[in-house]
Amino acid sequence: MTSPTRRLAMTQWDVFSSRPLEGNSLAVFPDGRGLRDAEMQSIAKEMNLSETTFVLPRDASAEREHGVRVRIFTVHEELPFAGHPTLGTAFALRGQGGAQQITLELNVGKVPVHFEDNAGEPVFGEMTQIDPTFGIQHDREAVARATGLRAQDFDDALPIETVSTGLPFTVTPLKSLAVIQALQIDLQGAARYLEKTGGRFFYFVTRETVDRNARLHARMLFYNGEDPATGSAAGCSAAWMVAHGVAKPDERVLIEQGVEMKRPSRIFVRASQHDNRVVNVRVGGHSVEIMRGELYL
Repeated sequence: MTSPTRRLAMTQWDVFSSRPLEGNSLAVFPDGRGLRDAEMQSIAKEMNLSETTFVLPRDASAEREHGVRVRIFTVHEELPFAGHPTLGTAFALRGQGGAQQITLELNVGKVPVHFEDNAGEPVFGEMTQIDPTFGIQHDREAVARATGLRAQDFDDALPIETVSTGLPFTVTPLKSLAVIQALQIDLQGAARYLEKTGGRFFYFVTRETVDRNARLHARMLFYNGEDPATGSAAGCSAAWMVAHGVAKPDERVLIEQGVEMKRPSRIFVRASQHDNRVVNVRVGGHSVEIMRGELYL
């Protein structure tokens, strides 16, 4: 066996859960300096998780001013922003140091993550996403044709709407828990439709939930299968909920996701309203470290 020329430390986290083997897994490389873009992409593919992050350390003054530079990759592409990688990477950077806030500089800009320490409870982290932009509201029949669903599967009291807090999702309300639990969609048809209408992925939600304390039950199906927790989409949904009366301004509510794939995730969201605009979108939860290792190149 040829001796590796580089050894890259990594940790793995389960995000949006305080229990190991639940939530959404994330690989974090705490020092990605010197890696080419193609190498980062190949490593993310090797990890085969929803996302992998690479921290690019720099001098302390630059990090105080701009935040800690982090890049996010799926198995297929680099993303400007994603929720569970942001939260999980902030937990990894915090370590045992007890910092009250970690600010990341992502491709979409600065995203601060604030930590809450409550005695006897796991540490809670909450990111503040960029203010939402609302895209188009969609015709149910058109979405039904694109996804292979039936028009009667949708909740006709709420709009299908594209929202972005750094990554655009088309929030798609379904009428019942039974419909969302049986969800199967035409991924190719969905991708073609989204390419034309400005969304990156569909985020399916319903107001019927498994946990009576949850406000929404969610699923996100995409090219890598199903995502156990989608923090960026949850931020879009927080804005959407406040805009359409599903949640009150600044009310922290729970979104449950990952239930069907046996990776239950608990995503806590809230958003403010100012001058008839939704602002200050916050998405939070817990993270637990489950693995440490090295990758050889």
